[in-house]
Formats: sequence, C-alpha cells, structure tokens
Amino acid sequence: MKVNIGTYSFGGIASYLGLGPTLLEKFQTIQALGFTGVELLPVDLDNDVEDIKKWAEETGGKKTGYFELAIYPKYNREHWLYVEIKETALLKDLDQFLRDIWLECCGHLSAFDINGVRYDVMPQDDFFWGEPAKSMNYKLKSVLEKGMTFGYEYDFGSTTELMITVVNYWIRSNRKEKLIILSRNNPVETLCEECGKKSAVYICTQCYYEGGGWLCEDCAETHECGEEMLLPICNSPRMGVCGYCGSDIYPDQFVPDI
Repeated sequence: MKVNIGTYSFGGIASYLGLGPTLLEKFQTIQALGFTGVELLPVDLDNDVEDIKKWAEETGGKKTGYFELAIYPKYNREHWLYVEIKETALLKDLDQFLRDIWLECCGHLSAFDINGVRYDVMPQDDFFWGEPAKSMNYKLKSVLEKGMTFGYEYDFGSTTELMITVVNYWIRSNRKEKLIILSRNNPVETLCEECGKKSAVYICTQCYYEGGGWLCEDCAETHECGEEMLLPICNSPRMGVCGYCGSDIYPDQFVPDI
C-alpha cells in the first residue's frame, strides 16, 4: 500500500522553517506504520530533494530522479507536450523523442542551446566559427535544473524551433521507461478552405506560406497548385514544412503512457 504524504499535510513550510520534522523523519515514520511505498506531490519535493535521496539510500528502495518538461514551439502555443524523463537519460534521448513525435522527415541536423552552450547531434571540431558545439552524450542531470528554459532547433535550413521548460524535478520509484508522455495538445481541426464543409486533411505547402492551404480530400484533387505540393495535416509544429508527413510512432490523438 502506498500513501501520499501530502494527504497528511507532512510537506513544506513547517520543515522549511525548522518548526517540524525533516522529510527523512516523515518517511521513516510512514515506513514504521507499515506502508510499503510513498507517492510524492511536488510540494513535498521543493526543499527536500537531498532528504529524499538519503531516505532512498537508507531504506534500500530503488529511486530515480525525473524531470517534468514542457515542450512547445518558439513562436506559438498551438502545439505542446508535457513529458517526464529520467535524470539519467541523455540529451540525445530527448532529441530522438522529439524527432519521433514531431519532427523527423529527412534526417536533418539538430541542436540544443542550454545556458549559452550548444549541444549538436553531430558536433564538429572546427574552431572557424568559434567554440565548437558539444555532443548530446550528456546526462540531463548534468545540464538541466528546475525552472530553466532552453532552446532546440531541428533542420538548420527550414528550421523548426522549440522551447523547453523544466517545470519540475522529483524523486520517485524507478520505471523501466526513460520517458513517458504526460499530456499533449489535441489535433488541430480545420474546415476545408475551398468548400467550407468538410474537414481538411491536407495542406498545400505553397498556399500555407500565404496564410491558407487547408484542403479536404475532394478539393485536394482539383487544387490548382498540384498534388506534389500537398502534405498531410498532422499534430506537429513541423506540419507543412519540408517533407514532413507526421509521426510513424505516435498517433496524432493523445494516448496516455500511464
């Protein structure tokens, strides 16, 4: 049986001010009562991460740190993701996830920009343009911290720019998955701009850059720009860019991992 310590108002201000038991003492009390595990609320973690780690070591429980990330396009909020990822995961694991769910079309390069340091998927040793970028073989716990926001770019030609905010950090029982999706936006639903009746399923890449281009199946067949200019509508900020046709791994409609 698990107990959420927030249920018993154990967390937060009293311990922070030195007026109550430490979080470690709270855990020990809960364990003495016969509970086999503890589920944590974010309020329980704000000031006591080291206590949680110490408790995990002393009780022998397998605990792992996790970051909660909010991921969204740099210039709009139409698309967004909330994910939980292990602190021991690498930047290249996060890069691969972003490619799998939102971006991959032609094997383009990508990079993170974290506190002014660039981490490239294929870093070069050339100093001609200044300090070379680092690789993505860095664990998240070595480069991220709660509250920070950093950038990501995919494709340095027709670039898709994302922002990633570290919303929270907590310690929990270890899971085998490195990353799980907590939530994401629902697919965009738009009527065909030509008939105004049916749902659009294609976007004309020529008309898209002129502020339109949403087409249903029937109208796409007679659209003046031609079939070669059409791409499928998908739940991604890269929709209509380059040759992106959507994810082969993740469905457009959100399916919870947990």
